Amino acid sequence: MSENTILPANQILPHHLYIVPLTGNPIFPGIFTPLVIEDEDDIKVVEASLERDSLIGLLLTKESEGDGYDPENLFSVGTVAKIVKKINLPDGGLNIFISTLKRFEVKRFVTDDKPLTAIVDYLESIEQNKEEIKALTRSLLIEMKQLSKSNPLFTEEMRLNMVNIDEPGKIGDFITSIMNIDRKEQQTILETLDIRDRLEQVLVFIKKEEDLMKLQQKIQNRINSKIEKNQREYFLREELKAIQQELGIADDPKTKAFNHFEELIESLPLNPEAYEQAKSELDKYEFLDPNSAESSVSRNYLETLTSLPWADSKPEKFNLKTAKRILNQDHYGLDDVKERIIEYLAVRKLKKDTKGSIICLVGPPGVGKTSVGKSIARALNKEFFRFSVGGMRDEAEIKGHRRTYVGAMPGKIIQGLKIVKVKDPVFMIDEIDKMGASYQGDPSSALLEVLDPEQNISFRDHFLDIPFDLSQVLFIVTANTLDTIPRPLLDRMEVIRLSGYISQEKMAIAKRYLIPKSLDKNGLDEKEVKISKKAMMRIADEYAREAGVRNYEKAVNKIFRKIAKQQVLKEIELPLTVDYSDLETYLGQPVFREDEIKGTDRPGMAVGLAWTNFGGDTLLIEAIQVPGKESFKLTGQMGNVMQESAGIAYSYIRHIAQEYQIKNEFFEKNTIHLHIPEGATPKDGPSAGITMAVTLLSLATGKRLKDHLAMTGELSLTGKVLPIGGLKEKVIAARRNKIKQIIIPQHNKRDLEEIPEHIKKGITFHPVARLEEVIRLSFDEPKA
Repeated sequence: MSENTILPANQILPHHLYIVPLTGNPIFPGIFTPLVIEDEDDIKVVEASLERDSLIGLLLTKESEGDGYDPENLFSVGTVAKIVKKINLPDGGLNIFISTLKRFEVKRFVTDDKPLTAIVDYLESIEQNKEEIKALTRSLLIEMKQLSKSNPLFTEEMRLNMVNIDEPGKIGDFITSIMNIDRKEQQTILETLDIRDRLEQVLVFIKKEEDLMKLQQKIQNRINSKIEKNQREYFLREELKAIQQELGIADDPKTKAFNHFEELIESLPLNPEAYEQAKSELDKYEFLDPNSAESSVSRNYLETLTSLPWADSKPEKFNLKTAKRILNQDHYGLDDVKERIIEYLAVRKLKKDTKGSIICLVGPPGVGKTSVGKSIARALNKEFFRFSVGGMRDEAEIKGHRRTYVGAMPGKIIQGLKIVKVKDPVFMIDEIDKMGASYQGDPSSALLEVLDPEQNISFRDHFLDIPFDLSQVLFIVTANTLDTIPRPLLDRMEVIRLSGYISQEKMAIAKRYLIPKSLDKNGLDEKEVKISKKAMMRIADEYAREAGVRNYEKAVNKIFRKIAKQQVLKEIELPLTVDYSDLETYLGQPVFREDEIKGTDRPGMAVGLAWTNFGGDTLLIEAIQVPGKESFKLTGQMGNVMQESAGIAYSYIRHIAQEYQIKNEFFEKNTIHLHIPEGATPKDGPSAGITMAVTLLSLATGKRLKDHLAMTGELSLTGKVLPIGGLKEKVIAARRNKIKQIIIPQHNKRDLEEIPEHIKKGITFHPVARLEEVIRLSFDEPKA
């Protein structure tokens, strides 16, 4: 036990140790040192060790910011230490004094969980070629004596300690521990058992330190010769300040501001163009009248320039498992979205490159787009900044105003960087589909440069008019629809779709997130107020049937507000459970009733599936005939594409009328009126083509369609059923409306694989290629 301090006679080093990870530097044997323990898991390890034998194993983590309790992130060789004294700190942490005893090597970890324990073998130092070791030890002491003369960090106490250490191996360990050596190089010394090799490595490090000191001294001498003039000017300025103080002439605010800006400009790592522009602006500011408008503009410019994060950020270090856990904690469901984000982060980690595609989260309101962005920032441990561009019509909001304008200011991008004060934040740009254009410019065109990794490395804000690197910023944009996003802008984005939720998912989200949040918001406790499962399901079905959960949250808030009022007025006694029958008391009459679910109760009616900016929806299509001259009338705010689809449906039904025993007189002597209810809501798109055709056929034959049947598909003029988009959102809408059978285009059959099974459960899908198949599936009996 040549490396050990003296142990009690009855204590033998155990081969089963509690492990404490070290994120700083390794601790070598033979050292008595304090160690601050702040992590809760580490505190538990220390307490468990004190109850057993007061021995702990110290292992260095491979990455300083990784998960210390991940065995794959720990080196296998460490030091066993005895806890001599424990002091409890006011913040809940511990300060322990340890005496390090001996090197050990982990044979295997007993558990992967916390606290981490391992089976270890103890390592002995190998002492060969004693004469060489003696010579190396003497060289070490001479070199350290020489180094200590030029380095004030090496104190007299350290030199005495080195001389008094009697073992060569311990001398090498002690020197390594006090020198400024990389943590992994120190670990290499710890793992070196051959004393001669260990001393040779330490000697190499000392030589490197000496060469560095010589180079530093050379640079210092060169700088000193250059700054003699500056020193002289500095002393003269100080003398002038002293004279002004003696005369009672204090520094004016402008001089203080000038000196402040000058110090900042010299200290910041500005690029050459930015440095030149800053110095030029500072010289101009010095001679401007403090009361002039130009002085205010110049000062605002200097404040903006010097407050930006010019220094490069540290390399990204994030754990993919931690990121996955954060996404699962923050959001229920959205499995395909989470998987896509984890894939994106995995590629980012492998490439070790902050540049890459821009994430675009698309989905109806209330499905969690903004919160997904916040979770990504939390998973990456980055600063988060959000701003909305909805309704923005001025290009200057993105790229800033030129300084020639009164009240000029930088754009949102530069403003955000001033706030977060780091070069690699997560920027969320909300409502990118709602930007407009005007005589003041097109903001979407301004965003092209911002969101292009090839261009934003030298982004020029009009206000600053100097290049700034935005390539380290992770941009996340959100939208309700892709239709209104300009194509060049959309091409720069990686689109991730967030679909709506079915009632069961809303209930789970409410139980896990919305109800606890609302209880806290309204001053209630979850032990005092509960909502039954039947009531939660009824809220989803009858009060909040939209794609997202925003209205669900409003309904829950309304319930708890009323309960809070009743509690203050002593009208109720807690605890209380809100049941199915209590909802009308708190929320009023249901917004959606069971009997309001869209269905076909007579001929000339069919249920289609539509995709809107607010997610999927069911579309009821109605048709009647009015005696008179032949014509085809359309109402219900149909767009141009939908009107064309209606015309195709009418023409094709007339074309096949005889096959279904429909006389020409039906069309020739009637005006056919086709209407889509909710006339105040604009509707467009080709996917209602087969629905309108079946509606007209139902009217002409007098046959009613099957119950709980819906359909979607574009109809061609020759009767082919063409593919549509947004199938997942449409299926979710169908499930909310109790649909049991759905007719879809044959080409969309592959899209069913992307829809989770719990959404498809209980629904029968009928892929079709022609309208004749749709007709056969739509009626209770086939037509001749």
